[in-house]
Amino acid sequence: GLVENPQTFSLDDLVENFTLEERLYRFRCVEAWSMVVPWTGFQLSKLLDAVRPTPEAKFVRFISANDPATMPGVNLIPQYPWPYTEGLRLDEAQNELTLLAMGLYQKPLLTQNGAPIRLVVPWKYGYKNPKSLVKIELTAEQPATFWNSIGHTEYSFESNVDPDEPHPRWSQAEERPLGGTGTIPTLRYNGYEDYVGSLYA
Repeated sequence: GLVENPQTFSLDDLVENFTLEERLYRFRCVEAWSMVVPWTGFQLSKLLDAVRPTPEAKFVRFISANDPATMPGVNLIPQYPWPYTEGLRLDEAQNELTLLAMGLYQKPLLTQNGAPIRLVVPWKYGYKNPKSLVKIELTAEQPATFWNSIGHTEYSFESNVDPDEPHPRWSQAEERPLGGTGTIPTLRYNGYEDYVGSLYA
């Protein structure tokens, strides 16, 4: 895409070139359940620095693996726009919280968790955190994304966690922590307003 230094990285390259760290993040599903996850990874901004976005770059597009042999759901729902894709504004992608995760609970990612590498954007709903990434592109125009393409009235491109903005079919004012009982109030930007609120001023 719109970078000065396009590169292909092996997993070994990523481990050798980017310092992995553990971060404990809230995770909020659009279906109103939540949990707290200890991810292991590195800031996406470090990768973007390595490829050097051009001045024309305004968005980042993420493309997941598309392998029906190991992902049977691809064949079960052929009408969906596979592969899974997502996108962020460049300033969102460069935020210090945005993580490329390679592990959780101090172990490598399992297949169902998005192995071998996935995106984690803790102030957005879970579907904005694509799994099993194989390609990242920088673009001048806002990219089409999987769920927004299927249901744009239910899944916006921005998709920030916001208790005051209900889903068309349910409230987002409360969430249900997995493993707990009852619900708790949802926090604006999933509790990360001090870190990301200025992006939406």
